[in-house]
Amino acid sequence: MKNKTLATWLAFLGGPLGLHRFYLHGFGDLLGWALPVPTALGLYGIERIQRYGLDDQWSWVLVPLLGFTVAGCALTAIVYGLMTREKWNAKFNPPLPEDADSGGTNWFTIAAVVLSLMIGTGVLMASIAFSFEHYFRYQIEEGRKISQ
Repeated sequence: MKNKTLATWLAFLGGPLGLHRFYLHGFGDLLGWALPVPTALGLYGIERIQRYGLDDQWSWVLVPLLGFTVAGCALTAIVYGLMTREKWNAKFNPPLPEDADSGGTNWFTIAAVVLSLMIGTGVLMASIAFSFEHYFRYQIEEGRKISQ
């Protein structure tokens, strides 16, 4: 029996590690095993910023991977939290009746959806801003080199 509230919180808090995928689909889920890869690459990008500074070109490629993964998992949490009881039970609890309690929504589910919306949106916008700012700054510097 897969609980919607638990799956929503796992997608929000542990999504970049694939915890919600393992909970819902088991340890054989390839996407669950693939999710930590962009997370690790993004964390490596943050480490490169600390080591080489903000002008490191690889960091503005790697850091958004972490942001996009976190934002994608927040979106998944929102989808799980807003799924109807009948659809949840049909998809993740097929032997149970459509109106089983495991697919129900409560205040903890709504809290996860609200936090996912706030934090996921903030992380997504910060990732896009970080990436574009450094890309355009790099383009301006290259343009200055060419014009001299």
